Amino acid sequence: MWLLVYSNFKGIPSSVAHRSSNSLFNGQSLGVARSPLPPTTWNSRKCGPIVMMVKPKIQFIQGTDEQTIPDVRLTKSRDGTNGMAIFRFDQPSVFDSSGEVGDITGFYMIDEEGVLQSVDVNAKFVNGKPAGIEAKYIMRTPREWDRFMRFMERYSNENGLQFIKK
Repeated sequence: MWLLVYSNFKGIPSSVAHRSSNSLFNGQSLGVARSPLPPTTWNSRKCGPIVMMVKPKIQFIQGTDEQTIPDVRLTKSRDGTNGMAIFRFDQPSVFDSSGEVGDITGFYMIDEEGVLQSVDVNAKFVNGKPAGIEAKYIMRTPREWDRFMRFMERYSNENGLQFIKK
């Protein structure tokens, strides 16, 4: 668990991160720009690293989080070198806002490690109305597979998904 403490030191806001000893969280450290004030007023050695925790999310339009939780199917080659994830969204929320925000530009999986993305996105229409989206993410190396699985573990924990092996 991370505890962020905000204080006001002579008009300068600062943040100090404290790590709980029993936490498994491995956040991303961010650098802090030096203050233009003299070192006697601001001592950067007193502040520890600032850790940014990003909630795992999926987006079809950058900056607009998808609210619908997908069904996800994973396949992996027998030798384990590559695989594919197929995401199926029934009545995704992006259809509610796409006219206001913009067009679907891709499939973005965002977490504290960064962004995984694909342009393999297909919309399903029923009677001329949008009904669903299928997005594919291809992993070509064991490293890409491991990175994807870390994202899926975080996303699953956040959204109550369960892994069922078939």
